Order: sequence, then C-alpha cells, then structure tokens
Amino acid sequence: MNKTMTLLSAALLMAGTVTSCQKTTSTRSVYDRQFENYPTYNGDDLELSVDSTGTHFRMWSPKAEEVTLNLYDTELNGDPYKTINMTFNPENGIWTASEPTQLYGKYYTFKVKHDGKWLAETPGVWAKAVGANGKRAAIIDFANTNPEGWASDKGPQVDNFTDVIIYEMHHRDFSMSPTSGIANKGKFLALTENGTVSPEGEKTGIDHLKELGVTHVHILPSYDYNSVDETNLQANTYNWGYDPQNYNAPEGSYSTNPSDPATRVKEMKEMVKALHDAGIGVIMDVVYNHTAENDGSNFELTAPGYYHRHWDDGSYSDASGCGNETASDLQQMRDYIINSVKYWADEYHIDGFRFDLMAIHDTETMNQVAAELKKINPSIFVYGEGWTAGDSPLPAEQRALKENVANMEGIAVFSDDIRDAVKGHYSNAEDRGFATGKPGNEETVKIGIVASTAHPQVDYSKGNNSKFPYAASPQMIVNYVSCHDDLTLTDKLRKSMPDATDEERMSAAKLAQTIVFTSQGTPFMFAGEEIFRDKKGVHNSYQSPDSINAIDWSLKAANRDQMDYYKGLIALRKAHPAFRMTTADQIAKHLVFDEIDSEKTPNLISYTLKDNANGDSWKEIKVIFNGSDQAQSVELPQGIWQAAVKDGKVDPEAGLANLSGTVSVAPRSALIVKR
Repeated sequence: MNKTMTLLSAALLMAGTVTSCQKTTSTRSVYDRQFENYPTYNGDDLELSVDSTGTHFRMWSPKAEEVTLNLYDTELNGDPYKTINMTFNPENGIWTASEPTQLYGKYYTFKVKHDGKWLAETPGVWAKAVGANGKRAAIIDFANTNPEGWASDKGPQVDNFTDVIIYEMHHRDFSMSPTSGIANKGKFLALTENGTVSPEGEKTGIDHLKELGVTHVHILPSYDYNSVDETNLQANTYNWGYDPQNYNAPEGSYSTNPSDPATRVKEMKEMVKALHDAGIGVIMDVVYNHTAENDGSNFELTAPGYYHRHWDDGSYSDASGCGNETASDLQQMRDYIINSVKYWADEYHIDGFRFDLMAIHDTETMNQVAAELKKINPSIFVYGEGWTAGDSPLPAEQRALKENVANMEGIAVFSDDIRDAVKGHYSNAEDRGFATGKPGNEETVKIGIVASTAHPQVDYSKGNNSKFPYAASPQMIVNYVSCHDDLTLTDKLRKSMPDATDEERMSAAKLAQTIVFTSQGTPFMFAGEEIFRDKKGVHNSYQSPDSINAIDWSLKAANRDQMDYYKGLIALRKAHPAFRMTTADQIAKHLVFDEIDSEKTPNLISYTLKDNANGDSWKEIKVIFNGSDQAQSVELPQGIWQAAVKDGKVDPEAGLANLSGTVSVAPRSALIVKR
C-alpha cells in the first residue's frame, strides 16, 4: 500500500453504521489459527533498554530463522558500523543481543530471515525514538528530554467523564495561518506560546483555548506517521496522520528538528506541560487498527503474518478501508496496544486516548486498555469510533462496536445518532437535519439528549441509526455534530442551506452546538467552528494544503458573536451539573420531555431538568429547541422564568430576561430558562 492510501477511508471514519448489522460466525480465519499458539512475551524491555551494564536489545519474532542487529552512526544512509547475530529463546519467542557500553547517540535496525528469505530492515515495532522518516530507531537518554518541572506535571483531575469538554485539533490547522501570530507554525511548540494574537488583536493559540474554556484538546495523530518526508519539510506536505509507522515515537514534522530524535520527544513533552499548566488535558488520537503499509510495515518485517488479520485464503482483511487491519485478539498484539498506551501515559503524561475505528479491536482488549490506564491515572479518558469501515473476520459480538459499549467499562463511543439527526446525514452534503428544518428527526435527537440510555419517553424504534438504548451510562457517549472528517459544520450548512445567509447559517450552528453542549454525555467540538471556520467545501481534506485546512484567525473578530456564544455554552455547562448527569437512572428520573405532536409541530423539542438534577443549584431548567425556519410559541409552566439562552445569546447566570406564560422561540434557536 502506498503512503497515502491509509487515508482514503477518511470519509468513512465517522460513518457510524457500516458494520452494525453484519454478523460473522467464525472466531478466527483458517489462516490466522496458525498464530494462536505462538509463545508471547510481555516484558517492559521490548525492544531496547540501557543500564549500567550496557545497551540491551530484545525483539519478538518466534518464527524467524535468524535475526541480525545493525548498529549505525547515522539516522540515514551509510553502512552499519557493526552487525550482531542475535540469540533466540524459543520459550518466549525473543531474540536478544547486548553491547557492553551505553550507545546513546547511535541508531539501530533489525533484519529478519523468514522462510529462507531476508526481509528488509526495520526499526522494530517498539522504537521509542527515531531519526528522520523513522527508518532507524535511535538510542537516547529519555531523562534528558524532560522539561523543567516535568516530575510534578499532571493534567486536570476528572471525576466524571461527562465533565470533559473536548476540542479536536490538528497541529498545522491550528497554527499555520499567518493570522495565528504563532512563531512555531505547525509544530508541537505552537501550543507553548503565550500572548499570540490575530491581526485584529484577538487571542489565538493556547490563550484562545483558555478563553474558550475547553477542558481537553484532542490532537490528531502525533506519533511518527508515514506520509510526510521529514528530510524535505520545505515541501510543506500536509496529512492528518492516519498512516501509522512508528507507534511509540512522536512525529518528526511537528518538531523543530526531525533529525534530532531527542528534540521531537522533548518538544512534545513541552507542549503537554504547557497545556497542563493552562489547566487543559491532552488526548492522543491513536490508530492501532491498521498500518500504513502491508508487507512493508514494521509489524510484517518483524513477525510476518502475526499482527494483522487475514481471510481464510491468507489475504489481508480490511475492516479499516486502508488495506489491512490488526489482530487485537491475538495476545502479542493485544499486549502491544495495552503497553503502548501505557507508555504514552507514563512517558508523556497523556490524559486520554481516542481510538480510530475502535470496533476493529475486540472488547476484551479495550476493557484491558481502560483498566490498565486507570491504574496509572484514574482521570484518563478513553473513547473511540464504535464502527469499522468494512467487514472483519472478528465476530460482530466481539467487536468494540457502539452497540457493545455497555460491555466495555470505562470506554465511550461517538454518537452518530445526534450527529446525523441534528445537522443532516454525514454522507449527503445537501441533507438537512433537525437544526436546519428537516422534520422527522425529533426522536433521534432525543436519543442523543439522553445519551443513548434507556428513557421511558424515548421511542428507540423511531431512531434513525440506533434501535435500542445501547449505553448503560451517559459516560459512555461522546456527542458531536462535526469533526476533522467530512464537511465542517460551516461547509455542511452552506451545502444544505444554499439559499440562506451566513447569519442564518450561524443561527443553525448555534442551535446545533447548543444541543450538543446541553445533552447528557460528553461534548466534542471541532477546532475553529467557534469562529465559523470552513474548509472551502472539501470534506476529505487529509492531504489538502494549508490553504484549505488552516484556521483563518481573522474570523474570530469577524464572527466574535459566534465565539462568545460557544464560550457561553461551555461556561453554562461547567456551571450546571444538570447537563452533566452521571448515570442512566439520574437521566430517567430528572429529565422529562414535554409531549409534542411532531406531525403537527415538527422540529420542536422541549424538556425539563427537574428537582435540582445532579445537585444543580437551579431547581428547574426548561430547554426548548426550535429547528424550524419559523418562530414557535411555547407555553411555559406557571411562574417567572429567567433566561440563560435566548435569541442567540448566552448568559450562564440566567440574566437575559424574565419570562412567563406564552413565549416565542426564534427560528433555528434554543431557549433555556430556569426558576
């Protein structure tokens, strides 16, 4: 597979329902059964350790006939200065070699002989530091990569995952525009710069994140990926990074010096620490479900056949839509995923992991991932896409599908229910949703409001995507209307509302995000949409240039009202735990929908959060969503109500207006009142 093919499935990454109804009866293909009895090894010394006695190498390849270790002075080019024949232990499948000195500053590769043929060199699967383009692993002293104060660094404490507010961003998108005012454009260090402003004087960078109020940033893949030539950064090649090469080393193009293996490590840590110092957690987007290449991947060059799934005929299975899929249900691969996330949590203080196409993995692996990470830090948040991009030999009942999330303790999944119902279907640019005036989505929006939990007033038989309450808790659901995949919300609204003005589209965007930020579960937003960012109508922009992907920070001044609304929504959610309930029982008890005949009054939803829900200081909160293009009249219960959200404005203290009796809810807007 070529370098960019892994991203051709980007339009499928948030698809939602590709494999929901598929069933597979076999537990493992005939071809893959040969790997079931391979000896495994789970030591923390794979594949390199350095101590007072020297430098030690360990590589797992139980069926290799010979393995050599090549030592280099340089990251690229040139012959090895030494080649060592490694020694095999058949009990655990490990090949070992040692040198009596600490080889800091040197590089290494392995070469495996399999079925009588020498395979290409590989840095192995456990390289934690690499040179430019990741072809050779580097030997560095990680203690020298720690920023000042690293020993006491930690992210925000999270008591309940419904308290998390996620902001998804790409390094280049966030800082590349000349309007960002950021010096280290497209780099880890961009998020360490304070005091950056747009040409109009608006805050950008990390100061913007603090102003907005999000609790966590979700950063698109930051491990070493395959598609950017790190020796030719002036080419300005863009990629999202869903083409994994070295899972345990940072991406070189995001560092100021890809040729210095320690620099990328240190600068990523500096980024994490700067965000932590700002009170913001860091979530890594991880892509353990497939590799950038098939036969040429480090997995295949290390232990041919083992790490990937296959069909009975030996061909690669492809639930990723990228040419292959990994075999999490085989013990060594399962251990690899678990140990890899533990490494990122330990070494880089990462606060959460978003699993790309998580349903390619089995539920047992994901349960172990969550359990092991909780031992390191109970605040670590794990969530992912509860679907695949194609069929798999892994039986559906074993897949980490959204429908199986109730069987995964400590794991959350994205809600495609709320996404498609609110804005219109992701795959049809012209399709409208509840917030843009299309009737018939009311019940599916309600499914999103109650975080896909069982509720006596929600009829799942009318759901567009889901037909049963699959979440056992709101902490298992991440709500969103847009992300890096597909059209931005701005572009979606321009496509689906072609005759509207941008002001009218912004009203629809406000309504859509009000639904997300007041629904039960965890809210998730795409970077820049708070200032009405677009990508010029390009939906699958994984390799589009910065002119398409970069956020134009001048939009912040132009669309300041939009920014203030998002900021207000976040403050409202933070201030009021009624929007952040933690159990399904709480939701069923405290959230009551008003009876509205959607046939007669489409695109109107009204509900009450009652009895100081989840310990809220507000005794009763009335939430009304009007997705139609006409004002709607609603009768408030008797008494005086104070408005917190009205006519496209937010006041978390509910000081916008006093209301009673019959009130008018503006087109494409929310009204939230309390008493």
